[in-house]
Amino acid sequence: MSTRPAPDLDAAMVLGMASTAIPFARSRSSQAERWLRILRLHGEAGTALQAVGVSEAPLVGVAEHPDPADGGERPGGGDIVASVGETAAELARGRGAQTITTRDILRAVMDLYGSDFSEVLRAHGTDRDEVLDRLEPATA
Repeated sequence: MSTRPAPDLDAAMVLGMASTAIPFARSRSSQAERWLRILRLHGEAGTALQAVGVSEAPLVGVAEHPDPADGGERPGGGDIVASVGETAAELARGRGAQTITTRDILRAVMDLYGSDFSEVLRAHGTDRDEVLDRLEPATA
């Protein structure tokens, strides 16, 4: 498959909302929280996140860890939404799909945000493994 997979409707909505929400986040943790709030409402990712009990508000607070390399500027420095989209496209291509789904976006966010996203998931009462277990049956 030589062309980039296109996002399905839910994935396009998630990327669009993220492109307006993420630039206003003050830290990577805040960005990760915003991704989770968007993803929990859309597509396969939303189904999986709601199935493990992720709600709108975290059960416990998440500590924000400012990135010292940012010097107070927007976290990440680059276009993280574009990076998530590219990583999601690679994941979709890897499973032989012609479209990017919210499942691909959720996995891309998990990969790119790493421990920051894991901390946000813990604050919502779940973890990466539990979410992936709920997400995987959709891939079969």
